[in-house]
Amino acid sequence: MSESHAVAVTDAPLVCVSGVSKTFRQRGRTVHALREVDLQIGRGEFVSLLGPSGCGKSTLLRIIGGLHQASTGTVSVNGLDADAARAAKQYGLVPQSPALVPWRTVAQNVRFLTGLHRGGASHPVMTDAEIDGLLEAVGLAGFTSAYPHELSGGMQQRASLVRAFALGAPILLMDEPFAALDEITRADMRYLLLDLWSRIGTTVVFVTHSVTEAAILSDRVVVMAARPGRIAAERTIDLPRPRNPAMEDAPEFHEVVRFLRSDLREHHG
Repeated sequence: MSESHAVAVTDAPLVCVSGVSKTFRQRGRTVHALREVDLQIGRGEFVSLLGPSGCGKSTLLRIIGGLHQASTGTVSVNGLDADAARAAKQYGLVPQSPALVPWRTVAQNVRFLTGLHRGGASHPVMTDAEIDGLLEAVGLAGFTSAYPHELSGGMQQRASLVRAFALGAPILLMDEPFAALDEITRADMRYLLLDLWSRIGTTVVFVTHSVTEAAILSDRVVVMAARPGRIAAERTIDLPRPRNPAMEDAPEFHEVVRFLRSDLREHHG
């Protein structure tokens, strides 16, 4: 595993964040949510933003996705600025809550957005047959007619994952999507995510507090520090793929976790 503070991307990066800062006023004082963030993310790369609450990782994710405006600096996504990329439907979003429409079935929830995107996306949206394949891959083939209230939290999040991947967007933005799940379900979801990602090759930007989660999922982990929010370190994760639960018992995995925890302690006291 290697450490760097400016990772070179061999091909033209899909995401370029340059000099991005974000400030806002809170109770009469100026808060520096982000300061001078530079980050490049390659096509098909899985990058995790790791750090405690208040370090700006979710803010950075939303700026990349065109949901927040940077105070200074620029964001380029597939050659477009963030607002234009959002208008061109370059993103899929998986939030903490599955955000399924309660009066639609699993199949309807997954297909509703893909139907809207087929008319305006600048990239191919999955066919119904491809969506059925994903639902089967995550164990929901027998639940397509079920409503969200009839599903467990883990099953709802599986449906949310399929919905995001089905859009066919080049970039998937994930804001702590497994945080509300119990540890066993959360561990299962990591490997479901890795399976879907390996099938489709989407670029993933993943926000997490969990060192274990970042280590097992990522090609690269960006460690963030607060006051002000900034990138404190980056580590390339050299663990082989495909990854599986047994790998979490390997000495190499524990070494990755140790280095990431050391980075967090160094920059957060």
